[in-house]
Amino acid sequence: MTMSDIEIARNAPIQPIQQIADQLGIPDTAVSPYGKHKAKIDLEYLATLEKRPNGKLILVTAITPTPAGEGKTTTTVGLTDGLNRIGKQATACLREPSLGPCFGMKGGAAGGGYAQVIPMEDINLHFTGDFHAIGAANNLLSALLDNHIHWDNALDLDVRRLSWKRVVDMNDRALREITCALGGPGNGFPRQDGFEITVASEVMAIFCLATDLDDLQQRLAKIVIGYNRDKQPVTADQILADGPMAVLLKDALAPNLVQTLEHSPAFIHGGPFANIAHGCNSVIATRTALKLSDYVVTEAGFGADLGAEKFFNIKCPSAELNPDAAVVVATVRALKLHGGVELGELGDENVDAVTRGCSNLIRHVKNVQKFGVPVMVAVNRFEADSLAEMAAIRDALAGMQVKVVVSNHWAEGGAGAETLAHEVVELIDTQPGNFQPLYPPQARLWEKVKTIATELYGADDIIADQKVRSQLSQLQADGYGELPVCIAKTQYSFSTDPTLKGAPKGHVLQIREVKLSAGAGFVVVLCGNIMTMPGLPRTPAANKIRINDQGEVEGLF
Repeated sequence: MTMSDIEIARNAPIQPIQQIADQLGIPDTAVSPYGKHKAKIDLEYLATLEKRPNGKLILVTAITPTPAGEGKTTTTVGLTDGLNRIGKQATACLREPSLGPCFGMKGGAAGGGYAQVIPMEDINLHFTGDFHAIGAANNLLSALLDNHIHWDNALDLDVRRLSWKRVVDMNDRALREITCALGGPGNGFPRQDGFEITVASEVMAIFCLATDLDDLQQRLAKIVIGYNRDKQPVTADQILADGPMAVLLKDALAPNLVQTLEHSPAFIHGGPFANIAHGCNSVIATRTALKLSDYVVTEAGFGADLGAEKFFNIKCPSAELNPDAAVVVATVRALKLHGGVELGELGDENVDAVTRGCSNLIRHVKNVQKFGVPVMVAVNRFEADSLAEMAAIRDALAGMQVKVVVSNHWAEGGAGAETLAHEVVELIDTQPGNFQPLYPPQARLWEKVKTIATELYGADDIIADQKVRSQLSQLQADGYGELPVCIAKTQYSFSTDPTLKGAPKGHVLQIREVKLSAGAGFVVVLCGNIMTMPGLPRTPAANKIRINDQGEVEGLF
């Protein structure tokens, strides 16, 4: 009988966390254990690593996701284990899972099969409490904002123009729009408000882009919480919120160290979604791994049009990172879906559908190449995949001079990814990259969005109503024009229509709303029907999660 992911994780041998730290040369004085199998690494120790050279940085991204799954996290873990198996020193850098998807549609997010990070249950649930700290810091700012208005509103904040929202790390559609401060004068001034999911918070983005505690507080201070009656921005430091927020985040900012099933080191830290935020793990974790390892394998959320684009255009320039290679993950099943096959028929061989679906893969590969980063394709293998379907993928990419490697890490762990590991090392050694973002900082905000839409999404143009255009013009005039843009849109298509599969052309990207994240250092551009507070599906994953008679968690993944 085949074991489930959680059974595989539960039955795997696990080493004390200090043994994992020893692999990286981290002294026990710098390790703050959270139980036996996870720990935080002290920020003071990390500061001593600054002058060390960096290892090689490998990004794992993917085609446009489908319900069939692509296996981006499993590939990240499998490649890390594979690199260590062939004699390299490699570390994985991943994001922390949000409770929203865990109890919603996707379930857990710690890899799968024999390519997982452990302890899987801890990682998927409360872990080291980072998300709770981020939520608390966000909501402290909300409380201080309403308190300032309640007592005297010395900054003359216009309650009609407040932009800061509360957060909770759960899919809860009932909190998208709320009315708060009801019940009389003692409860403040009634107003409309709303909640976002914690991973969409600007505090999460700041947490993941900050380089140290000082940078963290400086970014928190810049958060724009609303506008006064003269339509001038009011920031968090003006209500003295940045200091106490930094205090709540101080311990959380230290990166979390865990291990894979094969005891490779893994830093799991921060967790913004890529469809509504920038979709990358923390800069601190990535920089730490680069100082301690020869190779660092990291992933960016959803397809390359979202996570990889933001990794290249937001995270890398902000953190002065220079990626050495990228791996685009695809599956035969997902390519068949992009080729027009129904979900229930994915087990049947269909070479023509695979060929048609490769239009999506090809566009993603070409998009990554536009950033000057060497790229290859990893096909995450399933048992039902036929040799003819595998050959169809190679044939479709034959003219692109891009290697296609079949990887079987889900079933075989690091052993199934050794070929992929060898090919990635050869790619880095033989094809030096020339990384550069897609657009220059001095380009106008409108042009940045249009460049992404036309160059990466295949759109003909972008559109927005006059209100949005005026907002962008005002942000430009207020000195925020050199910030990168963070586009929030559906993850299921290059377009804003989730039903358009493959590589659609001729569509138009509709900008619905613009939000300034001055502390994070980007402008959020919401497109189509994307929401920053998801809802639960009709049958949420939570319905299957329980504690069994042995006191073990069941149904998490």
